[in-house]
This record gives sequence, C-alpha cells and structure tokens, in this order.
Amino acid sequence: MRTVAPSPHTGTLRSFHNLGIICALTAGAWLGAAEAPTKLVNAGFSPFAISLCMVLGVFVARWTLPIIFKGTDHVFRDLMNTPHLIVWAVLAGALWAVANTLTIFAIRDVGLAIAFPLWNTNCLVGLFWGWFFFHELKGAEARTWWQVLGGAIAIVVSAVMLSAASVQSGAISSERATSGVVAALGAGLLWGSMYIPYRKAYLSGLNPLSFVTVFTFGEVGTMGLLAAILHGNGISLMTELQALRPSMFWLFLGGFFWVIGDLFQQYATKYVGIGRAIPLSNTNQLWGLAWGALVFGEFAHTSVTMRVLVFSASLIMIVGALAIAGASASVKERNSCMSAISRECSRYGIDLGRTIRAYEGEDSVRSAGRGRPWWDFLILALAVAVFVWLSIGTRKPPIPLNLPAAVALTILLAVMLAGCVWALRKQAYSA
Repeated sequence: MRTVAPSPHTGTLRSFHNLGIICALTAGAWLGAAEAPTKLVNAGFSPFAISLCMVLGVFVARWTLPIIFKGTDHVFRDLMNTPHLIVWAVLAGALWAVANTLTIFAIRDVGLAIAFPLWNTNCLVGLFWGWFFFHELKGAEARTWWQVLGGAIAIVVSAVMLSAASVQSGAISSERATSGVVAALGAGLLWGSMYIPYRKAYLSGLNPLSFVTVFTFGEVGTMGLLAAILHGNGISLMTELQALRPSMFWLFLGGFFWVIGDLFQQYATKYVGIGRAIPLSNTNQLWGLAWGALVFGEFAHTSVTMRVLVFSASLIMIVGALAIAGASASVKERNSCMSAISRECSRYGIDLGRTIRAYEGEDSVRSAGRGRPWWDFLILALAVAVFVWLSIGTRKPPIPLNLPAAVALTILLAVMLAGCVWALRKQAYSA
C-alpha cells in the first residue's frame, strides 16, 4: 500500500512559490550572461571548439561550487541515498551538451538576440513533460490553466515572429537563417526534455548541488565525443584550441556563469516545478537582448522595423512566460506534487519522510559535525589554478565590445546573486 505524503500548509506554499520565482529570475540573468562568450563564433572559431571549452569550464564549476557549499562527503552520501538518479543525471548532461552546441550554431547564423527567444521555446516542451510525467497541473484552478495556456500561445506566436524576422532581415542570408532557426529550436527541444531528470531528482530528495556533480560527466563525455567526431573545417581540433587560447578564459568564465544560473534554475524547478520554472527563467532572453544589443551592437546595422519586430516579439514571449509563472499552485495541485513524491519513493524504495524534508529545504544528509577532508581544499585549489593559468595571456575578444555596458550588466548580476543566495539560506535555516 502506497504511503500518502502529508499536505503542505498555505504559508509553506507561498514561501515555496516566492522562493522559486526569485531563483528563476536570478537564473535567467546568469544564463543570459553565460551565452555572451559564445559570440566568439563570429570570429571564425568552430562551434564545437567553443562549446567544448565552455563545457570544460562547466566541469570545473560543477565540482567547485558544490564543494564550497557542502563538501564532497555531503555530495557522495547524498548520491548514495538515491543511486538510481546517477544515470538520469548523466543523461541530462548529455542532452545539455548537444543543446549547447546547437545554440552556438544558432548564434553564428542568426545572432544572440534572435537565437535566445527561439531556443526558449523549451518552456513549452518542459510544460508538456511536467504535465505528462509529473501531473504538475492536476487539481489546478481554471484561471491557472488559462494563464498557462495563454502564456504558451504567446510564446509560440513570438517564436514565429522572430523566425520570420531572422529570415527577412537583410543582415543574414535565407539559407543561413533557416539553419540557425532549426538549430535554436532543436536546442529548445533538448533543453526542455532535460528537465525530466531534474524533476525526478528533486521529487526524490536529491540536493541540486549533488545532482550537478554527476550531471557534468554526461556533459563532458558527450561534448568530447561530438568535438572529436564532428569537428572538421580543415583544421585539427587541437590546432583550433591552441588558436582559442587567448580567449579561452572567457569561455571558461561563460561556463562558470552558466553553472550558477543552472543551479538557481534547478532550485526553481524543485520549488515550483518544470512548467513554471522554465518559463520564468526564460527571462534570460531579456538579458540576451541586453548583451547582444548593448554590449555587442547586434542591432547597429539593422532597420528600425527589424528592431521593433524583435523587441515586440521578445516582450510578447516574456509576458507569456510571466503569465505561466504567475499561476501559483493551489493546495490541490501541491497535493498532487506530494503524491508524485510518494510515487517516486515507492518506486525506488526511498524513505518518504526524509525525501519530504529534503524537498522542503532541509539537508537530505547531515555532516554530523565533520570537518572538511583535505581533498576538498585540493579540488578548490586546482580550480583556482585553472582560472589563474587561463587568465595569463588573455586578450580582449576579437569582436566589437562595449565595455561600460558589460560592467553595468555584471554589477546587476552580482546584486541578483547576493539576493538569491540570501533567500535560499533563509529557507534552509527555517526548514
């Protein structure tokens, strides 16, 4: 007989919803900034070489951040409580690696400002999977359904507008625009499906910091395979990596930024579900527009009509995403979530009480006053050494760059980071 999970209180629901919104908005800002270094593809470098460098930066970050906050002992014991999720985490990493490579092709062909909204159709994919696999909208009020469906329609309409704008723009050829649109939409499909393992992990009580340490093996393995097999433009991969050396620091930094954004997105997925977390974190397209237009001057040579169309479509997509995210879960819908947790626990033989406590913010494993092992400090020292080594000989990227705008956007990122970390720590202490 399946054990039924207890129903959450109204105050807990509101707290989870607000925390999920904060995490998703912060995720959008950092995910948007992470894509800025991929503009190096316009300097003639291979998308595979650029994506491989970013993934290596992601690998460094995915081991460094969990160790800073939790330590390797906590991570490994957390994983041992849910060993079935290791395979799911590797699969999610593989999906991310392919999707990230597709985004670089899209940026090369249609630009950052246009590619961003197109691959953000991943929220539609995630919305469907959240409903299909995890019954996220089960028990939702009619108003909530209208908000979700209305937001989804707005996102589709804006994606079509941006596709038309990219093809008709005089800045790129029709052939290149088509391939860029297909690449961006393909990335959206894969990124939307990637959240299935995410949701399974957090319904099973796994901490996001533990999940990402395994996730990265799928990323690095898949990206290394893609780069080795598919790279080919008359230059060997190692030769191109050597040519990228003066700019490699920025790519690693982009990967590090992406991990920060992804961590917040995973916390958002944990607290408000796939269908709400993905659309709200897709406000990264505003940040993509800001970096593309203000820092890289992507709209400098486009017509006024083109600019109005792109910004109008982007605003429509944002309104749709906010409508979905604003559809807060009712007690009945939260009861459905608790039933999903109970189902996962029954399926894999996980302790229900521990899983619910972990879902509500309490650590799934306790350190029992243990100190940090020596290898924690070694891993952190190696990560710092990698970035110090990469910074030596680093040059300004060989692309147009508005430095004051980049600094201003970076300051905003830091402010949002501090606010979100404070909110998460407050939730953890009150759990």
